[in-house]
Amino acid sequence: MDPRTQQADQSYESSSNFNPNFNPNFDRSNPSPDHAHDLSSQSTRTNTWVQTPGGPYPQDQNPNYQNFGPNQQPGYFQGPININGYAEDVKGKDPFKDSTYVTERSVMPTPNESSRDSSDLEKEKPATEPHDSHKKDPNQPWMAFGPRLKHFTWAWYTLTMATGGISTLIAVQPHRFPGLITIGAIFYIVNLFFFAILGACMVLRFTKFPGTFKESVTHEREALFLGPFFLSIATIITGTQKYVVESYEANHPMRGWIVTSMAIAFWVYVFMTFCLAIFQYSFLFAKHTYLLTKFMPSWLLPIFPIMLGGTIAAVIAKDQPVGSRMPIIAAGLGCQGLGFTMSIIMYAHYIGRLMQVGYPNREHRGAMFIGVGPPSFTALAFIGMANALEDDFDLQGDGLIDANVLRTLAIVSALFLWVLAMWFFMIAFIAVLHSRPEYFHLGWWAMVFPNSGFIIATINIGNSLKDEVILYVANGLTIAILCMWVFVLYHNIRAVVVQDIMYPGRDEDVED
Repeated sequence: MDPRTQQADQSYESSSNFNPNFNPNFDRSNPSPDHAHDLSSQSTRTNTWVQTPGGPYPQDQNPNYQNFGPNQQPGYFQGPININGYAEDVKGKDPFKDSTYVTERSVMPTPNESSRDSSDLEKEKPATEPHDSHKKDPNQPWMAFGPRLKHFTWAWYTLTMATGGISTLIAVQPHRFPGLITIGAIFYIVNLFFFAILGACMVLRFTKFPGTFKESVTHEREALFLGPFFLSIATIITGTQKYVVESYEANHPMRGWIVTSMAIAFWVYVFMTFCLAIFQYSFLFAKHTYLLTKFMPSWLLPIFPIMLGGTIAAVIAKDQPVGSRMPIIAAGLGCQGLGFTMSIIMYAHYIGRLMQVGYPNREHRGAMFIGVGPPSFTALAFIGMANALEDDFDLQGDGLIDANVLRTLAIVSALFLWVLAMWFFMIAFIAVLHSRPEYFHLGWWAMVFPNSGFIIATINIGNSLKDEVILYVANGLTIAILCMWVFVLYHNIRAVVVQDIMYPGRDEDVED
């Protein structure tokens, strides 16, 4: 027979060969002479059966032993054992629910904790206040205006952004008086003057200090303020529509090419801002890391300009020929949807940041009003684009007039968004009152521009509902925002004079 197929030996030691002196604790690796005879009576076969010694067994052989019951003795097996010392079958029984196997343990009583004893560790202030980097050094040396141009940042375009918003707001006032349009035209011209001055200062900065242009568009903080530059252009386009295009009669020979120029400006603006939204966010994703616990509404600024494509469409579409009107409305609706959808996504992080670490630093709380902008401009864009449709507009071509239906939907959507904008306004307003800023920052202009959009949305809703109360409220809000514009402009000029801004370490060209 092939030895590879030979049947294994199934024999075992008989009970007569069992050594009664067998010691289960015997160390085979180091036998002593006293135990040498233990090895002589045991077989060397690997399949030899060895009798397991009877219980109870010492506890030290089972370090993981847990005493499951008060009537049990320590033994070899883990868990409950029977009277013979062997493990008892407890399958199907929950030792934590069956009182037979559960022993009570002393539990420390829950301390009496009142609301004063607990604290929010995320918002708790340290025992020693750290140095505030926003504090101005009272002994900072005086610096000439020329070197200070190095710190003339893109954030300065928040000035023209806000001023252009004021000019558009004045143009849509529901209750007018003689000279109102003249006042609005003055704001429009002043805004053009500011825009030219800011452009000249930026050119001087980039030429006088080589390399600052690349640094400005790649900086993790200053680069975000490229948005206000394009937002300023948006307000110039809408101001031109209100104070130039609408100043001509419908049959004036100059009106035709101006209307065409506005359409061209719209498409160029949409293309540039769409590229900005794509490439700037792509660069920020690849090159910079932003902590969500430091989220600021200024993170919305790269997407803000494309969103105002819908606002521009709402303003200029009604004067465009029918052939070019519908493409402008369609593109404006898409731009508005992109900007508002991204804003909603950002709002989730914004609210999460406020819940986790609280308000931003007191010096930056004015920028919280940026959150008012997306729902406000979306509301006014919906109503404006719906009103720009022809009265006999039939989208499906089925003989049913869709214009009135779309206008009704626009009003409903605008009311929905208007309340959201009001909520963000009140959150920002309370935050600023809770701890007012000590120094001026260009982010203060956020207290003007987004709120201008909120008031324009209020006016559009009042006109659609034909509600005089809403319109008079909008008039009052307009006066308030004009006062705010004067207030911020005064502090802006003062900050330049006393060197609170345009000074090393005091502007948006440093990390915050």
